[in-house]
Amino acid sequence: MASHWRRDYVSALEARDRNEKGQKTLYDAYTKLADRTSAIGLTHLRNTTSSSPSSAHNTNTTSPQRAEDTLTETRRDLIEAQRSRALLQTRVDDTSTSLQRLKLQSSVERKRLDELTQEKLVLSQRLRDRDEELRGKAKLLEDVHDETVSLTLQLNMAEDRAQKLRDENENLVKRWMERMGKEADAMNEASRFT
Repeated sequence: MASHWRRDYVSALEARDRNEKGQKTLYDAYTKLADRTSAIGLTHLRNTTSSSPSSAHNTNTTSPQRAEDTLTETRRDLIEAQRSRALLQTRVDDTSTSLQRLKLQSSVERKRLDELTQEKLVLSQRLRDRDEELRGKAKLLEDVHDETVSLTLQLNMAEDRAQKLRDENENLVKRWMERMGKEADAMNEASRFT
């Protein structure tokens, strides 16, 4: 129930805003016309004031003359106010244009910032992947190096054992040859006496 009047009020405000925005060109045209008219009036008033003799020292000023002076002063104030308003309107228009340009530039910069942020995230992920890959390769290289050292050590031990076996075999062959030589000499000696 309470939201009915609010909804009606808001819809009435929105209708009023649409109506005023629809008449904006008419308001702007009228304002420009009033500004031009006031500028022409100010010029005309300055010309008539400078051409008429000053009556400020005349003590016999009549009431209609004072009313006309007040009217002239009021017109002058009005013209000055309209001129000031026109200047302010120009500044507002310039500021609005600058604001729109800055908003557009800000939007472009925001998009660029988003793109660079996304690119940074992608490159950071690639860097982490590359670091992990390098750690894996370093570990693999360390394992290969350890395996190479182990195999080299085993090879050296096998070569040492082979050399010992060759030396032992040579020693055995030499001792066997000496023994066979002694046996052959002994057999030769024995066959000589028989």
